[in-house]
Amino acid sequence: MSWPLIIIILLVGLALIALEIVALPGAISGICGGILVVIGIWQTYSSHGNTAGNITLIVSVVIGISMLAFLMKSGTWKKFSLNTESDSRVNQVDTKNITVGVQGTTISRLAPAGKARFGNEIVEVHSNGEFIDENKPVEVVGIEGYLIIVKQIN
Repeated sequence: MSWPLIIIILLVGLALIALEIVALPGAISGICGGILVVIGIWQTYSSHGNTAGNITLIVSVVIGISMLAFLMKSGTWKKFSLNTESDSRVNQVDTKNITVGVQGTTISRLAPAGKARFGNEIVEVHSNGEFIDENKPVEVVGIEGYLIIVKQIN
């Protein structure tokens, strides 16, 4: 096998491994890349002898490690990671004020979850699977821990 073809096989294999690390989960491109790198090194040993094979193996390992180090240091991971913080919290409701049977008004669409106002308190509520538009009267039909279940009042 000729040197240009071996170099192309190795570069495509290393590129597939880099794609696996950075962008494509599922191990398919990583496995294909690894197979291509092994084929390229094996073809070098069989076509050009042990010395050329050893040099190709060492160069491939060095390029692979350098590529991994570059991907780690270049901030590539920051482009793919979640940088925002979630400041939401579970309903912290005074259960004395919201009990089964209390009526309120939706302030967002319940699809099937959303927000509703009961007196002065705004809490997250859930319907029993039905969608309820905003500004509709609702009634609490159940409370399971922090989950408040409502139904629309007709």
